[in-house]
Amino acid sequence: MRLVAVADTHVPKRARELPAQVWAAVDAADVVVHAGDWVAEALLDEFEARSRRLVAVWGNNDGPELRRRLPEVARVTIGGLRLAVVHETGGREGRERRADADYPDADVLVFGHSHIPWDTLSPNGLRLLNPGSPTDRRRQPHCTYLTARIAGGVLDDVVLHRLNRPR
Repeated sequence: MRLVAVADTHVPKRARELPAQVWAAVDAADVVVHAGDWVAEALLDEFEARSRRLVAVWGNNDGPELRRRLPEVARVTIGGLRLAVVHETGGREGRERRADADYPDADVLVFGHSHIPWDTLSPNGLRLLNPGSPTDRRRQPHCTYLTARIAGGVLDDVVLHRLNRPR
C-alpha cells in the first residue's frame, strides 16, 4: 500500500497551488496523510476528490471551517499499521518522550507545524515523521513531502522528496 504524507501546504497564502509532483504522488497513493495547515477549504476539497483515502487533521493556521471538517488528532489502522496524525507536537526537545506518552497506541506519528523534515524513533519504538512543507521551506534547503509503503503492519521505504523552490 502506497502512502504519501504532506503538511503545512498553506495554499493559497504561501503558494498559489501545490506542485505538480505532489499532486502526482497524491494521485498514485493508496493513502494520503495531511498533517494540517491547509489554510483554505478549497484545497481540502481537492485532496478529498483526488485521494483514494485521506487521513487529515487541522493545524494552527486553519480557520473554523476546516476545524469543523477535520479532527485535531486522527487515529487509524491501515494494513495493520497503527497511524496517528496531529499538527503540533511541541518543541523538538523531548518530542519523542511526549509522543510516547500521548500516542501509546500508535506505531507511527505523522506531524507538521515546524516545516522541518523529521524521522526518529521514540524510546518505545514509535516512529515520528514530519514531511516538511511542499510550499514553504522556511530555513530548509528544499520544500519536501514524504512517500512510504505499508506492508504487513510495517512502514518501510520511507523517502523524503525534495522539490524545487516555488516561484
